[in-house]
Amino acid sequence: MKKLIPIGVAGTIVSLAALVCGYQIARSGMNVPVNAAATGATPELGESIRNYLLANPELLTEMQTVMEEKERAEQLQASMATIKDASADIFKAPSDAVIGNPQGKTTIVEFYDYNCGFCRRAMDDMYALTKADPDLRFVLKELPILGPDSQRAHIVSQAFHRLMPEKYTEFHNQLLGGDKGRATEESAVSIAVALGADEAALRAEMQKPEVIAALQKNFELADRLQITGTPSYVIGDEVVFGALGEQILSQKIAAAREQCQTAAC
Repeated sequence: MKKLIPIGVAGTIVSLAALVCGYQIARSGMNVPVNAAATGATPELGESIRNYLLANPELLTEMQTVMEEKERAEQLQASMATIKDASADIFKAPSDAVIGNPQGKTTIVEFYDYNCGFCRRAMDDMYALTKADPDLRFVLKELPILGPDSQRAHIVSQAFHRLMPEKYTEFHNQLLGGDKGRATEESAVSIAVALGADEAALRAEMQKPEVIAALQKNFELADRLQITGTPSYVIGDEVVFGALGEQILSQKIAAAREQCQTAAC
């Protein structure tokens, strides 16, 4: 598939092309007024830029690559700043469930949606990682981005976690990894009640503003971290996007652990 040139890149490309063309024009001896060449106001210069770009289309690809790398670097810096500034909300929010060692020195945070098929597959990665690494603390951060069914299911999830945190892992496994189809309020309530929750108490808990506030906080964090899909992870000072598999996540965790030791964190 061909890459599209972002609109924001166009001005930079034309500016660079003008500089290059100015150099080529000077070498060719073309008589173009200096001020006109600087402003790009002459038809001759415009035609020269066009011809140069047509003759050197690889310049567009090179400029796009440079711009993409610049954007990635800026995104990384912004994410690192957010992770530092909102560390407590990301890693230690009381509304988040923890899998693995609650006292583990290394933490990985997963943003997930109960109706995300990739999150369902990634659940096996989570359990494999926590089983292999007794010092790993795996934080589950709910991000219901896949429609009203997800939002209602996650409200049930938050309420159940507040009422019965000791049973939350079972609830999570059944709702995300079960075979009941799409997660909805009804399916989530059914699982919660089967695990011993009082339905009236559960529904009362679902109405509390703290439940919605916790999910809203997760959306705010995701926005600041530029997370637009699930699963996404925060590992050390890095945001990792997508279901990348156990091996890559393990490598990211090892790198974060080494960096932490180097920085004495």
